[in-house]
Amino acid sequence: MRSLDLRPRTAMAIYAHPDDADVAAGGVMALWAALGCAVHLVVICDGSKGAHGSQTRPESLRDVRRSESQLAADMLGVSRVRSLEVPDGEVTNSDHLRSTLVGLIRSVRPEVILGPDPTATFFGGVYVNHRDHREAGWALLDAAAPAAAMPLYYPDQGVAHQVSWLLLSGTHEPDVAIDVTSTIDVKVKAVLAHHSQTGDDVGAVSDVVRGRASQAGRPLGIPFAEAFRSVELAE
Repeated sequence: MRSLDLRPRTAMAIYAHPDDADVAAGGVMALWAALGCAVHLVVICDGSKGAHGSQTRPESLRDVRRSESQLAADMLGVSRVRSLEVPDGEVTNSDHLRSTLVGLIRSVRPEVILGPDPTATFFGGVYVNHRDHREAGWALLDAAAPAAAMPLYYPDQGVAHQVSWLLLSGTHEPDVAIDVTSTIDVKVKAVLAHHSQTGDDVGAVSDVVRGRASQAGRPLGIPFAEAFRSVELAE
């Protein structure tokens, strides 16, 4: 594990559900935005099924989660949020999704892409990584490497662009950590903005977010960090 001090001019976060980016990389997104980076967020799913209660109407939940996502993004300083409105549970690493992501990557032209590590499936014998997370991760990997960089892939989706870095969260093989001590407070607020997911126990949610960030930073002596599996793509 090593400390990574990236300062991109443009970055993109690609995640499945409305709260995923804030939970996984909200500290980094806020840090980069504060340094002048244009941070773009792509949310693949509409969030319409992210509730345990059977009385919730999917259309209502979708609207609530869209508003929560924008509120959190504003807190973090995100430049723009794009929702692809795929129903929860229906994400597939399809040609259509890859084409859409290639178009967004070529339009925004980020130096760095943040997203989920699709190889992580089981966590501690108590959690199975959501299929949407895994499919979203595979789709972003296939879109960024090599499709977006090669002009003969999806030629109708704009001018080819080579992403320099991929930083994959929720991984079993983290090799870099980014210091988010200066932005941990805003990350906590952004996560709490997803009230439909976090509920009213503000203290418990805050403790979990800070605890995970403390654990990520501990190997490097950093108070709060976010850890990633890094891929530095060849030009």
